[in-house]
Amino acid sequence: MTDNLSPASTDGNGRTGARHEVPAPLRDDVRLLGRLLGTVLTESGDPALLDDVEHLRELSIRAYGEHADAALEEAERLVEGFSHERAEQVARAFTVYFHLANLAEEHHRVRVLHDREAELAPSVVDDTLPEAFTQLADEVGHEEALARLQRLEFRPVLTAHPTEARRRAISASIRRLSGLLTERDALPTGGASLAENERKLLAEIDGMWRTSPIRAAKPSPLDEVRTAMSVFDATLFTVFPTVYRRLDDWLLADKAGHDRPQAAPFVRLGTWIGGDRDGNPNVTAETTRQAAAIAADHALQALERAAQRIGRTLTLDEQGTPASDGLRSLWQKQRQLSEAITAEAAAESPAEPHRAVMLVVARRIAATRLRDADLAYTVPEQLEADLKVVQDSLIAAGAPRAAYGDLQQLVWQVQTFGFHLAELEVRQHSQVHEAALAEIAEHGVHGALSDRTREVLDTYRAIGSIQQRYGVRAARRYIVSFTQKPEHLAAVYQLAELAFEGADDAPVIDAIPLFETFADLEASVEILEAALELPQVQRRLAENGRKVEVMLGYSDSSKDVGPVSATLALHSAQSRIAQWAQRHEINLTLFHGRGGALGRGGGPANRAVLAQPPGSVDGRFKLTEQGEVITARYGDPTIAARHIEQVAAATLLASAPSVERRNAEATARFADVAAALDSSSREHFHALVRSEGFPQWFSEVTPLEEVGLLPIGSRPARRGLSVESLEDLRAIPWVFSWSQARINLAGWYGLGTSLKEFGDLERLREAHRDWPLFATLIDNVEMSLAKADERIAERYLALGDRDDLAAKILDELRLTREWVLKISGNEWPLAGRRVLGRAVQLRSPYVDALSLLQLRALRGLRSGAEGQYKDGLQHLLLLTVNGVAAGLQNTG
Repeated sequence: MTDNLSPASTDGNGRTGARHEVPAPLRDDVRLLGRLLGTVLTESGDPALLDDVEHLRELSIRAYGEHADAALEEAERLVEGFSHERAEQVARAFTVYFHLANLAEEHHRVRVLHDREAELAPSVVDDTLPEAFTQLADEVGHEEALARLQRLEFRPVLTAHPTEARRRAISASIRRLSGLLTERDALPTGGASLAENERKLLAEIDGMWRTSPIRAAKPSPLDEVRTAMSVFDATLFTVFPTVYRRLDDWLLADKAGHDRPQAAPFVRLGTWIGGDRDGNPNVTAETTRQAAAIAADHALQALERAAQRIGRTLTLDEQGTPASDGLRSLWQKQRQLSEAITAEAAAESPAEPHRAVMLVVARRIAATRLRDADLAYTVPEQLEADLKVVQDSLIAAGAPRAAYGDLQQLVWQVQTFGFHLAELEVRQHSQVHEAALAEIAEHGVHGALSDRTREVLDTYRAIGSIQQRYGVRAARRYIVSFTQKPEHLAAVYQLAELAFEGADDAPVIDAIPLFETFADLEASVEILEAALELPQVQRRLAENGRKVEVMLGYSDSSKDVGPVSATLALHSAQSRIAQWAQRHEINLTLFHGRGGALGRGGGPANRAVLAQPPGSVDGRFKLTEQGEVITARYGDPTIAARHIEQVAAATLLASAPSVERRNAEATARFADVAAALDSSSREHFHALVRSEGFPQWFSEVTPLEEVGLLPIGSRPARRGLSVESLEDLRAIPWVFSWSQARINLAGWYGLGTSLKEFGDLERLREAHRDWPLFATLIDNVEMSLAKADERIAERYLALGDRDDLAAKILDELRLTREWVLKISGNEWPLAGRRVLGRAVQLRSPYVDALSLLQLRALRGLRSGAEGQYKDGLQHLLLLTVNGVAAGLQNTG
């Protein structure tokens, strides 16, 4: 794959010359990696393989030129003519290429971020905390802005929904390649060092090519926990305090590192991995216990290493930096805990009291991990208190820079991660609770209960043991899926009391409603109002400062009423819930169940925050980070820091008077637009998905059934054994399958008709300009359209025998594209977003090649293939699913 950036100058849809806009460093990186992949393919033992890959690549590119249809048909014939072995090899080659292209783009993004930071002051860079703070202070005053900054909360929650199609082994290889590219940037042109770097790159790409892109078996929930831990180890432990430090440097200016920090830690990491049992029988109470233990082990190891490193470097002698009375007192307490350990620390640190104390602190953290009760810290607050004693002693001795340097970094890490790393949240379906209570009422808590009911009770006992071991903060949130009445929240508390045979011994629980369907969103305030009367809720409000959390489901609401109505219903529900919270003086946190794909509420999170209704953010933003999004947003430390700061800045700014005023005024001003689009789009969406036989046809024209075979997550793809209705299907494979079929229907269907029926183009353009919610909707749909392809989609839809349904979808696709472009004023989707549009445009031909290979496999499977031939087709299809996911950078 020698020249990887050469699509034709136009594709017939007005898209022109993207290759000429590619920055030279990125173009050079992609060409280098593509050339090395070509070398690997040539060395693979079959010299003709590279020729076949290149032939398909060239035809796919020509399919965007003057004779597009003829080239695409020729490419299709080429794919059909491949032997089965060759088809698999070509699919793997294109998949590896996408991993390398993704790596090059990410590497260039980091390069650009570094260049921008070097050229500009922090307050000049867009979407930063300094920029947001400055604007907020201009509106509410410096002191009030600082107070709001101190209350700021950003709560990303990691989830293991099966949307990460990439193996962990491939991710590790990509990280190593990234390090080699970074090393290469610093090397002089030419010479032995550059040649050695290229040799290492070639060896790594060869290893990636020879590594099966498909897991041998589905990951267990604990495998998913360990995957998340690899992100913590690689980036999160250091990135969060890095963001705090950058903010503090700006706030303190010349006094940074010398005066007491003003930046408070505002990120609190959550996780569902190992706790989300809704529809996943593989998550048990024992799984939850082990998930908490694995996370705590990683957190404590990281804290121990940091404390030990600081201890080793804190070589300040007693004469110049004398110990305070507080430090001497702490040392005596440490001696009482262990004469041997303190003697060892003192011998290593003669006349260096701060160093000695920190070395013992590190040993106590190790003891906490190893459960050595004599030496262990009981709670993270004890560790924080010891660090503050060391810090205060250094300040008193005239060494503030030692106090507020790496030691402050460790204080922030303890405050952010505690001993538990991430707050483990449990989720279960409301119907499971109802069934458990009914069984217990009939048989008693010690009677003949089903395995499922015993497991429900054991889950509460697991929460209790986690709280005892790591503190209440480690696991107290309990999400109730499909909350449809206040009794569904009451059931959470009732079961906890039954599990412990009394309220006094039960763990601390905050039951959090999850409103998912359109009907549930509409009834949300009524349910919350009634829940306030529950005595358990009243008790928690008195204990926690009247804090209430409410979760909103983006995925099921979109599958329920379509993307347009779901967007509007979610916005309306947030506004009403915020008003309800204000009436009752409740500190509300709205928890957004947003996915990575646009059909599941994805898209830029910072823009979504600024489009929220007044009062619904109030300095707190919580969302799920799902599947491939975790790696994309947090896999690289520079990109992770940028993402965290962008979302935090938007969260701070969302409650600025000007932002709230704009959103409130726009919602009222364009209420007629919202009403018209809601009614029309929902009606059109239902006309499609409620058509006779639609669920079965959907599973025929997309790789839905095969997605269920792909070992990319521990959760089953559907709730029942077959797809008889959309209710049987989880929202994730619904989005995943439409994405694989290059239709992306879940992100746009119904919008085109509703826009056409509304008809007033100038009014719609005005809404796009002045109404943040509508602008976000249109821009996200434009992204979805950019990644769809009508010609490829048409071939998928032809796999079924319903020309009427296929025609509906294709007509709506064209109509949506036409009206979205009219509103945005763009010539083609994403033309106004140069970098993103260019990236999507350059990838499309290569994704098409994989789609043609996937279509070959699907046609064979749909024709009733049997035996080994069927197994081979399924394997080819799964290879292409992996590759298309990498190419589109969206799964579900």
